[in-house]
Amino acid sequence: MSYPEAELSRYRGEVVAITGASAGLGRAIAREFARHGAKIGLLARGRERLAETESEVTRLGGTAIAIPTDVADHAQVENAAREIEEKLGPIDVWVNNAMTTIFAQFTDITPEEYRRATEVTYLGAVWGTMAALKRMLPRDRGSIVQVGSALAYRSIPLQSPYCGAKHAIAGFTDSLRTELVHRQSKVHLTMVQMPALNTPQFDWCRSHMPRNPQPVPPIYNPEGPAKAVYWAAHHRKREIAFGLATRAAITGNKVAPGLLDLYLGKTGYEAQQTKTRTDVDRVDNLFEPVPGEFAAHGSFDQRSRDRTFWPLSRTALAVAGVVVFLALTGRGALAFSKGRRRSNSL
Repeated sequence: MSYPEAELSRYRGEVVAITGASAGLGRAIAREFARHGAKIGLLARGRERLAETESEVTRLGGTAIAIPTDVADHAQVENAAREIEEKLGPIDVWVNNAMTTIFAQFTDITPEEYRRATEVTYLGAVWGTMAALKRMLPRDRGSIVQVGSALAYRSIPLQSPYCGAKHAIAGFTDSLRTELVHRQSKVHLTMVQMPALNTPQFDWCRSHMPRNPQPVPPIYNPEGPAKAVYWAAHHRKREIAFGLATRAAITGNKVAPGLLDLYLGKTGYEAQQTKTRTDVDRVDNLFEPVPGEFAAHGSFDQRSRDRTFWPLSRTALAVAGVVVFLALTGRGALAFSKGRRRSNSL
């Protein structure tokens, strides 16, 4: 989407903190803010990719500082926030985007793995919000964007750490929002729910499945969602859902969660794995950053679609979501019913 020149001038030079900024959606978000002349604090663990993102931001017209940060560590996040304000100025926008996960059945995940995924994905958002509010509340201004997911509403198999963390972020955000209302604070808090994205997440996440993980179609390239995050940071909307698939999942879970349980239990394992066997030497980023030339896109370019973000009303999205949900679940229920009839006839 395009922005009026007056609006672009208004936000040019704003100070932004982005977690998980070195690759995937975070990198696309950094690019989007850079195109609007922002000054950006880039937070992630991988130093080499942070430096690449910093150079990219500069080429696109922004200013950036790279701050190696493990968002699971509150002290590191607080130190990063302090450095951003010392070098770039008061933080106007904070984007909580960092995540990591394990693709596996719950019973195959160790306590250490589960704790780590939760600390990065959920507590990382909490620590980022804490650091941002510490600075924004006294000034009574600023915007915090939580990068969410359709899975914050509709959980799927093989992703219990990620689904649990995104549900937790949604609950935490709703609770905090009521406190900001009570304080009559002008700090804006919003959440952008995302669909399946073509990012390196699926190339470097830890997996205990026999075949490589993949996003469930429809798959979107990260540039449109990055625009949604930029828009959310500057418009006082409680929540935004990117794409009809996201709205369909959210609406469908409200309408018929039990039917979706059955459908996902039958199709969710196969839909989240490619046909390629998992390499026994596969490296992952659960505890340490992964080396390699990863940027905003993952390995699903040929199967992904570009979609420009355009904000629709909640009513329009809800109606469209119901239509898509009914189409998907109708087809899924039919396939499930046929499968049961076949098995009963044997």
